[in-house]
Amino acid sequence: MKGRHFISTQDFSPEELERLLARAREFKIDGVRERPLAGKSVALVFLNPSLRTRTTMELAVTALGGTPVTMNVGTDSWTLEHRDGAVMNAGKTEHVKDAARVLSRVVDAIGVRAFAGLENLEEDIADPVISAFVRHAEVPILNLESAMYHPMQAMADAMTIVERCGKAKGVKVALTWAPHPKALPTAVANSFLLAATRLGAEVTVAAPSEFPLPETVMQMAAGNAGSVRLTTRPDDALAGAQVVCAKSWGSLVCYGRPEVEAKVRKSYDHWIFDEAKLAQTADAFFLHCLPVRRNVEVADAVLDSSAIYDEAENRLHVQKAILSELLA
Repeated sequence: MKGRHFISTQDFSPEELERLLARAREFKIDGVRERPLAGKSVALVFLNPSLRTRTTMELAVTALGGTPVTMNVGTDSWTLEHRDGAVMNAGKTEHVKDAARVLSRVVDAIGVRAFAGLENLEEDIADPVISAFVRHAEVPILNLESAMYHPMQAMADAMTIVERCGKAKGVKVALTWAPHPKALPTAVANSFLLAATRLGAEVTVAAPSEFPLPETVMQMAAGNAGSVRLTTRPDDALAGAQVVCAKSWGSLVCYGRPEVEAKVRKSYDHWIFDEAKLAQTADAFFLHCLPVRRNVEVADAVLDSSAIYDEAENRLHVQKAILSELLA
């Protein structure tokens, strides 16, 4: 795996993902006994806010003996243009082509966070910013959440499932849409679905009809080792589930039309994941990537008895595993 980009779990075989999870488990149990990144540095480029990703990436690089260099675009660095051939006579001050090539001369990998614009669906599905970094960089690119994917989070989710269930293969998982005050990208849900099915889980996606996941993602999930089915009834997804993950995402039907989307989304406030929904599962445990709008997306009582903090901690361990395998 050395020298490869980490953009989506789809780029890795189930066996490679299992190897990463096993390595993460070793780090969690035994700690870091060597310093495989000694003398190496990783640039962490954030175009959007972060709490868990920033702290766990900085700590992971440091624990492995490397040096993290964190930049918030627009405050710690110049604003970035990603479009090839762009005439830069407006607000953007530096092109990704130049930023990526300069960073490639001085660091050993570049982590990038760049959310979806939520204005043009076709453009967001093309994952423009992370794709520009991949095109122009000469070192591995690590996806810290892009328009389409959040693979680091998905690996932490998978690690938590394996810890609780002993495996991912054959585990029955419910991925259910949740309400939110505003439209959110599909990246977290996309990656959760892809990683879970890649590892053999049986996933049911429950969402209102106006809130499908991208067809390209559904097709990839259907071709993975596990299985995926769709329902517009949360009850159907929860029946027999061993794992429940709730996440909000915006409507693809109303993409780029926030006023229309807001009205549609408001009509589904009753999709909040509360104790009544959790009671429909026998012994399932609950996941959420965080941050979470308490008592909007998920009720306090569900969150306070969930696995969300194990899930968040596991970000640190899976990222150590990914860094050590790709860069050491």
